[in-house]
Amino acid sequence: MSTPQLLAIGSCVAIGLFTLTWILSTALRNYGFLDVVWSLSIGILAIVFCVLGRGDANRRWLFAAAGCAWSFRLGLYILMRVCRHHPSEDRRYQTLRARWPGPVRFLLFFELQAIIALLFALPFLLAAQNRHAGLGSWEVVGLVLAVGSAGGEALADLQAQRFKRNESHRNGIVNTGLWRWSRHPNYFFEFLVWVGFCIAALPSSYGWVTLICPVLMLYFLLCVTGIPLTEQHSLESRGDAYREYQRTTSPFIPWPPRS
Repeated sequence: MSTPQLLAIGSCVAIGLFTLTWILSTALRNYGFLDVVWSLSIGILAIVFCVLGRGDANRRWLFAAAGCAWSFRLGLYILMRVCRHHPSEDRRYQTLRARWPGPVRFLLFFELQAIIALLFALPFLLAAQNRHAGLGSWEVVGLVLAVGSAGGEALADLQAQRFKRNESHRNGIVNTGLWRWSRHPNYFFEFLVWVGFCIAALPSSYGWVTLICPVLMLYFLLCVTGIPLTEQHSLESRGDAYREYQRTTSPFIPWPPRS
């Protein structure tokens, strides 16, 4: 199967998946399920490209396994969080509801996420079409970085979860473990995941196209729905305590806290 054909199939899978998610989210009145499916969709697309690709089998399965390890871990983690708070909806989507009354604009928003998911699946598409036998050094380095960073992200999520489960920390600010060194260590490792997948995909034909993955992710995390909205909501709910946390703790890259 040619690369354009594979891309067309991936597009149909993504559009169909996000359309079904929009229908479910509208029925449940909770658009937070979009975050779940966005994460899971990368792993699903990685599997589709792996099965239908015509490249070296070992490479196809290694890339798919690495993509699924990140995708399904994060997707299931977000699913448990969304289900735990349902029917209460993530404040980001409450804000969007105020701006976009009615479900039609959200359908367009969901399909935009399908296109973005397809962009982030490009490393797996290109690797699945790479017929060169055996992994090169850059591919090994990239996959190790991606999987290791996915582990760092999982650790940050686990530390935050343990902190919040402690009754004595109710409404407190997570500032232990990795969170003592960064206000958003999960976002930092998320960015590194995509740096890793980009590096791993570079030896494949048109691999340079995957540079869009870490660049887009960094933009989303630093300028759009990542740090800005998260910090805005934290300031609204925790006030001066969070301002002090901002003063002493690095916003993104882990760094020793200031006194």
